[in-house]
Amino acid sequence: MLSTSKLPKILEENKILSAPELKELQTSAECQGITLEECIIKKHLVQEDLLYKTAAKFYHIPYVTLLGQSISADILRLIPEPIAIHHHIIPYAKEGNTLKVALLNPDDHETLEFIEKKTGLKIELALTDPQSLKDAISQYRQSLEDEFKTIIKKYPDGRVEELAQEAPIIRIVDALLEHAILRSASDIHIEPGEKNLIVRFRVDGLLREAMSLPKDVSPGIIARVKILANLKIDEHRIPQDGRFKVEMPNNKVSIRVSIFPMLDGEKVVMRILHEDIKLMDIKELGFLPKALDIVLKNLKKPHGIILITGPTGSGKTTTLYTFISLLNRPDVNISTIEDPVEYRIPGINQSQVNPKVGFTFAIGLRSLLRQDPNIILVGEIRDAETADIAINAALTGHLVLSTLHTNDAVTAIARLLDLGMPPFLLAQTLTLITAQRLVRRICPDCIFSYTLTKEQAEELRAQFDMPAILESLAKEGVIGDSKGPLEGTRFFKGAGCTTCGSEGYRGRLAIHEVLEVSQELAGLVYAKASGTELHAGARKGGMVSLIEEAFIKAKQGLTTISEIMRVTRE
Repeated sequence: MLSTSKLPKILEENKILSAPELKELQTSAECQGITLEECIIKKHLVQEDLLYKTAAKFYHIPYVTLLGQSISADILRLIPEPIAIHHHIIPYAKEGNTLKVALLNPDDHETLEFIEKKTGLKIELALTDPQSLKDAISQYRQSLEDEFKTIIKKYPDGRVEELAQEAPIIRIVDALLEHAILRSASDIHIEPGEKNLIVRFRVDGLLREAMSLPKDVSPGIIARVKILANLKIDEHRIPQDGRFKVEMPNNKVSIRVSIFPMLDGEKVVMRILHEDIKLMDIKELGFLPKALDIVLKNLKKPHGIILITGPTGSGKTTTLYTFISLLNRPDVNISTIEDPVEYRIPGINQSQVNPKVGFTFAIGLRSLLRQDPNIILVGEIRDAETADIAINAALTGHLVLSTLHTNDAVTAIARLLDLGMPPFLLAQTLTLITAQRLVRRICPDCIFSYTLTKEQAEELRAQFDMPAILESLAKEGVIGDSKGPLEGTRFFKGAGCTTCGSEGYRGRLAIHEVLEVSQELAGLVYAKASGTELHAGARKGGMVSLIEEAFIKAKQGLTTISEIMRVTRE
């Protein structure tokens, strides 16, 4: 858990390992896909506690062991358990306005700054070792279980509203929210099981377990969330949706709540939306240079339909909002119909559908056309009526932007035809279709390169059209020759470090498939060409497929081959 960049210096300065030995170990660690620290411990070259004692001298901070040391519950509460576990840090003493904390990585300045702001105390650092930290963190669970046993005994008749107001329940919910936001999670899942309550966070598109709680506290936790979201506490039979806000030191966060009845209780999913999030510049969306030129050219057109396609969670809304913010000028009227409105954009007229009162996408879009808009954003085309109105809006001089749930760009045309849209109208109005996925980005702090083995190359050939992919790589200039051997080609991955939580990834980026509806392609649409013919026409027009762009970005060191395989299999 020590800083990957500083560990070699610590070892060399203290004459624990020589420069040649370090180089050999780093090569060995890279081949095994593990960190240098893990490699050293695995080979028993240095005892773990001695390594951390040496690191403490390097950082000029004390070393402490917490083995067998009792920490009071009041001290433990100052840093919530999920944060302590994920960031390898624990409070162990408090003297006046100074909080003493033991940790594994003194370079985790972001977490230390968060704790300082949260507690309002001065932080005094000490280094400990992983076994000592693990022993100390186990005290959280004992303290929590003791508190839960006490409050459960107080409410044997299941008075959930009173249970939800108990301090331990409030602290747990607050800690989960704080930790999820600190970890940049997009969602919190609270899932009832037969014997316990599991809490998971979705970080970079993948769910990770954050905490397991006793089943007995489930009613209190769920009731606490319902109180925050202004939902009915005594309703357990039907789904409920709500919303509340959380004030963080640096930003305001809106939490969208969905409650769903399950066999073992109620499941809660909380979507985390940062209200003051900075909208991305279009160049930050990750389009390849030629694709970006096509996108910008079509956004300048005064009318037509621009579609963004992909499955749920593929970043369509972010791309849509970025396009709209680029078009946002004082001389145009931009209006939106969304479900829900995720981010507020100054200067744009945003509305949210409400099917309960009959305000659907189709009805809203029809009424919106009487509001003299230049540009219309429709959150999603879900049915034939909405599609029909959107097409007619484009025909009458409006620029319409929307999303569609299809796996690739060409299939969007087939989807609209399936909804009953006349081919001649689609040929006249469709201007641009982009498909996208989100892949995890390699952590820049622990990235390393490797070359494909014969076995890895064979596996890729079995799963992908590698000649077409290599041709795209050559066209983009990321490889010299598309006819060269696949074996020995250099790619990248992350070893895993403290910055990325040993994942090897940090953050996500989009891969795109940009289809411009040229005159040739419009002719194919008008002639009711098959999907195969449309795809061939798109390829002839220069469209780079999602998989090809993914490999380009993998070759550029932005993502990994294993991540491409994971996303394309979904």
